[in-house]
Amino acid sequence: MQHITITTDKTQLDVNYIHAYLSGESYWAKNIPMEVVLRSIEGSTCFGVYDNKRQIGFARVITDHATFAYLADVFVDPAYRGKGISKQLMRYIMDHGPLQGLRRFMLATLDAHGLYEQFGFRPLKEPERYMSIKFFESY
Repeated sequence: MQHITITTDKTQLDVNYIHAYLSGESYWAKNIPMEVVLRSIEGSTCFGVYDNKRQIGFARVITDHATFAYLADVFVDPAYRGKGISKQLMRYIMDHGPLQGLRRFMLATLDAHGLYEQFGFRPLKEPERYMSIKFFESY
C-alpha cells in the first residue's frame, strides 16, 4: 500500500533523482546540467512527492508570492503514473497558502493540457501579448 506525501521541505528533495529525470527523461530539460537544476531549486518553491521516503515526483513554482507564478518541471515517476498522483500534486500546489491571491499563474505543456484544465488553466486569450527568449535548445 502506497503512502504518498507531498511537502515543500527542500531538505527532503533527492536532487540526484530530480536531475536524472529532468536531464534524461523529460522532453523539456534534456541534458540540463546539475548546477542549473540546483540553482532552479534554490530559486523556487519546490514540491516533492514521496512514497514513504522515496521521491517519486516533483514540481516547482517560480513566483513573487504576490502577483505572478510559473509552474515548471512537473513530473511523476513513470512507475507511479495512472494512480491520481499528479492530481494530488496539483491540488496541493493550487491549495498552497503562499500561492493564493495571485493575479496570474502560468505554465507550458506539450501533452498534459487535460490535467491542468482540471485546475483552471486555459490557453492564453491574447497570446500575441506574450513574448519570450529561448537561449538554449538543449534544455
